[in-house]
Amino acid sequence: MFFTIRLKKAILLSIAVIFLVCTTSIFSYLALSDRYYKTVKVNSDSAVQEKKYIKWVDLTVPYGVMEKTLNLDIKSQGTEHPLDWVELMAYLAAKYGGNFKNYKSKDLDSFVARLSSGEKLEDITKDMKYFSYYLEAYTAIFGEFVGHFKVQVDEGGKKVWQDRYGLKVFSPIAAGYGYFHCDDFGNGRTFGYRRKHLGNDLMGSIGTPIIAVESGTVEALGWNIYGGWRIGIRSFDKKRYYYYAHLRKGHPYHKELSEGQIVKAGDVIGYLGMTGYSRREDVNNIQTPHLHFGLQLIFDEVQKDGINQIWVDVYNIVKLLKKHRSGVFRNQETKDFYRVFDIHDPSVPD
Repeated sequence: MFFTIRLKKAILLSIAVIFLVCTTSIFSYLALSDRYYKTVKVNSDSAVQEKKYIKWVDLTVPYGVMEKTLNLDIKSQGTEHPLDWVELMAYLAAKYGGNFKNYKSKDLDSFVARLSSGEKLEDITKDMKYFSYYLEAYTAIFGEFVGHFKVQVDEGGKKVWQDRYGLKVFSPIAAGYGYFHCDDFGNGRTFGYRRKHLGNDLMGSIGTPIIAVESGTVEALGWNIYGGWRIGIRSFDKKRYYYYAHLRKGHPYHKELSEGQIVKAGDVIGYLGMTGYSRREDVNNIQTPHLHFGLQLIFDEVQKDGINQIWVDVYNIVKLLKKHRSGVFRNQETKDFYRVFDIHDPSVPD
């Protein structure tokens, strides 16, 4: 009798565990699947097609993982099986369900070893349901951060061009200028209406030269009630929109900057200030001088200015780029700053 009761309890417990696991898996699947949503588009022939694109991305990759995967990528170039840091990060994200609190360096080391031995990425990840999602999401963020380019360097007082492979994006703060920041993404803001802070504030001195992080096209230039004087730059692949706000009163932009202009990563585009929170233009209404730096992802053009905007936490990206800053000098006649060393980025249209 006692044995029968224990057996029934064990069976019930097993059923409960199975139910819990299945329910958790189902909800996990639905939660991740919900990152995509479908819309319909009517073609010129009136045929209706379904269109699917990512609607949300949580960038939770820690700075240490970004740095390690980047170094692995760079060091592996020229080997038989070069690594791609975006694929490495996407693998880890898929393995942990985006929760990098579970990160273990041995997981990355094991994955790298398999790739380096010649195993195919598609074979390793074939049973990872969400690898393709993270790969697409992280490619949208980091896909153009690393590559081959040419850069000027100083050799004996002369500028010469060198071929490089590595980061071809720059810190938004020029070399030689101090700043500090904390991870303030998602904090509350109340001016105008209650909303979340969708960027990273870099506290610095008024007039600090602001740098184009990535090469792209200037899409926005002018006054915004919340951001004050601001600049919006779109990447050439249209996936990233960089937002620089609260620029300097009276002299917010580099004099050569204009809407529709192409800028290169490392170019001086403007100057740190404290404008904004005002309907009147050229007003300092921000308490502390700083640059608001934001990054929007765009998988479909309806997301650009619609209700389904995707802004990612750039705090760890800013930390990563702190080691890659553009040197500048001031032209005493124009009162503008210019980069010291030029770059030739293959992604920039001729």
